Order: sequence, then C-alpha cells, then structure tokens
Amino acid sequence: MYRAKELTVATRGRGFYDITSDVQRAVEEIGAREGLCTIFMHHTSASLLLCENADPDVRKDLESFFSRLVKDGDPLFRHDAEGPDDMPAHVRTVLTQNSLSVPVKNGEANLGTWQGLYVWEHRTSPHHRRITVSVVS
Repeated sequence: MYRAKELTVATRGRGFYDITSDVQRAVEEIGAREGLCTIFMHHTSASLLLCENADPDVRKDLESFFSRLVKDGDPLFRHDAEGPDDMPAHVRTVLTQNSLSVPVKNGEANLGTWQGLYVWEHRTSPHHRRITVSVVS
C-alpha cells in the first residue's frame, strides 16, 4: 500500500533545516507499521541530507567545503537569472540528493542513533520548499 503526506519547509536562506520530527510525524500520520519511506524534494536549488545530528560542526564543515567547491558568482557559470547564487545552488543540488529512503519499523522512520534528516537550502534568500513523504508498506 502507498500513502503520502506533503510538507512545506520555510527556509531563511542558505543552511540546514532539521525536518526529522516533521518526517516522523508524517510517517505516524500515514499509519504504516513497516515499510519504506521516501522523502522527496520538489526543487532544483535545495537538497535533502541524512547527516549526523549530534555535532553542528559537521554541517558547518559541509557548508564550508561546498562554499569552496562551488563559489557564488563564479564566472564559469552562464546561468545567473536569479542572481550569483543561482547556478551554484543547482550544482550543489546535483552533487547531493533530492530524495532519501529510510526504513519504517514499528510505525516510525528507523534512523540511526546520531542521524537526522535535513533540508539543505542552497539559495541565499528565503524559500518555501515542498517535500513529499511517502511510505510503501
């Protein structure tokens, strides 16, 4: 059986937004006891991340690495219709992921002890990001 819930995440600009409790709540509302949960991002300038949730320095280090790897305003990029962070946001998304799969066990997303689910906003301005959480059981 397939069931889904849609989430909207308001971002304040580039950074990480913890959606672990939102996804857990969606899985609970879906009502599946066992199965596979897919979290899908409906955008091309933000991505999803399953990452350590204990030490925020992990996420800071990821942002530092990507800032060095894909620079805003790089003259290499022609696509800048929405500003100097436009194409870099697309590159960051392509290099990361826009969907995640997590097992469902005992009615919840079965994450590891130190795992959290995050929206990684790659644009510098605020956005509303649409995410679908679906479970196949």
